Amino acid sequence: MALTQRLDLRQSQQLVMTPQLQQAIKLLQLSNLELVEYIDQAVEQNPLLERGRAEDEGQSPDDRGMADYAPPEPEARSDDADRTGLDVLTSSEHLRPDNDGPLDVGSDDFNSDFGPGDGQQGNPGEATPEYKENWGNGGSRDFDGTHPEIDEFLAGEITLRDHLTGQINVDISEPLIRRVALHLLEYLDDAGYFGGSEDEIARELTVSVTIVGTALHRVQQLDPPGIFARTLRECLAIQLAGKDRLDPAMSALLDHLPLLAKRDYATLTRLCGVDMEDMSAMVAEIRALNPRPAARFGAAPVHTVTPDILMSRKADGSWLIELNPETLPRVLVNRPYYQEVSQSMTEKSDKEYLSECMASANWLVKSLHQRQTTILKVAGEIIRQQSPFFESGVRALKPLVLKDIADAIGMHESTVSRVTSNKFMATPRGVFELKYFFTSSIQGADGGVAHSAEAVRSRIKALVDAETSDTVLSDDRIVEILRADGVDIARRTIAKYREALRIPSSVQRRREKGIRP
Repeated sequence: MALTQRLDLRQSQQLVMTPQLQQAIKLLQLSNLELVEYIDQAVEQNPLLERGRAEDEGQSPDDRGMADYAPPEPEARSDDADRTGLDVLTSSEHLRPDNDGPLDVGSDDFNSDFGPGDGQQGNPGEATPEYKENWGNGGSRDFDGTHPEIDEFLAGEITLRDHLTGQINVDISEPLIRRVALHLLEYLDDAGYFGGSEDEIARELTVSVTIVGTALHRVQQLDPPGIFARTLRECLAIQLAGKDRLDPAMSALLDHLPLLAKRDYATLTRLCGVDMEDMSAMVAEIRALNPRPAARFGAAPVHTVTPDILMSRKADGSWLIELNPETLPRVLVNRPYYQEVSQSMTEKSDKEYLSECMASANWLVKSLHQRQTTILKVAGEIIRQQSPFFESGVRALKPLVLKDIADAIGMHESTVSRVTSNKFMATPRGVFELKYFFTSSIQGADGGVAHSAEAVRSRIKALVDAETSDTVLSDDRIVEILRADGVDIARRTIAKYREALRIPSSVQRRREKGIRP
């Protein structure tokens, strides 16, 4: 068969992701804080974009000569919205107090009692020129006359190495032992355990193993208690020895920590030679110890979740939702600057660049408007369908999937998925990620109403928390109770949920309560 070249014409249709569509999709899945960073980058790259200012709040776009992005106006509520008592707002007017002026601290009384002119000629409540120069601006001055910054008053974070180095330099006077002790710091892990070998360290420092052992024993007496331990048993033993509680019975208990983890108190009482009452006291002492001595040093800071959506109850009992105005950025398109610059341009390339900047700025404003409208639609529908949760708690949480919300608001499931990613809503019951309200369903008994998996887990935890020493529930018994409440659930599912909640088995719970199985 001969190979030839030819030209063919074909017609086809395909979906093309334009840069504008990609930008809109990207904005949709960003949280408000991430959106601020994205807009800051856009403002740096586009000379026609500006960030909104607080003084612009009371002005209209025409007054400023700019087209700005303002949060979308609330749409007309449907009959369903009226029935559910849901109101959608995007302004923060209802959050502002009636009197948002500065607090009156009684400055006249303060000056009359503590004025710098006391004991001097003139009005004792009037500040002298020297006072105004040095102190009248609200703070002290350094010797060079400048005000100190606020970060100069903040205490620096002390690391574990700094904490131990200071103790070693003070407590260990022998130069050789001190040098070895400082070298041992290199072998500490994040939990405060010593992971080196005494023989290898002795060869590295060309000292005897006895010297290394002496240095290790000395640093094990430092703060925090249990530091430089090689095993969990040694860590707990060091802490108990510091409290003078390392007796033979406690040593025997530390020798059988695996049995303690299994809560096999019957075997432990026999091995330690104590009764159940003494065993309970010993276990309480073990629980009061710290198995990770260095955990408080270098711990990751706790980050507070900033909600993207605010939900509150109105005076008439209906729900009010809005976007968080504190994190919602404002974007301005500087049209006067565009008109001024475009009239003075003569080069074609410059005009094309300016036109591209204007088109990009207008598309960003449109994408932001569409983003906020979509978020409010999705959040409002979630509140409508999960309204029993906000009234009665997690037990009333209903099964919900992305398709339910997408069908209700006329959008695609992928759009709802992007909206609910990395978005948090502040509700009267706490701050929840939007993904929290989507849970799988568990069939109801005898064909009844399906139940949310999260609600079932909450029910299991409540049953276990209500147990007494005489009513420890087995997994089979929990299945019977839930089926009586209309939940058709298998025993293996109960075990899976119990393990996810870190609830021990019924045998371990009986042992923990001091009851033999």
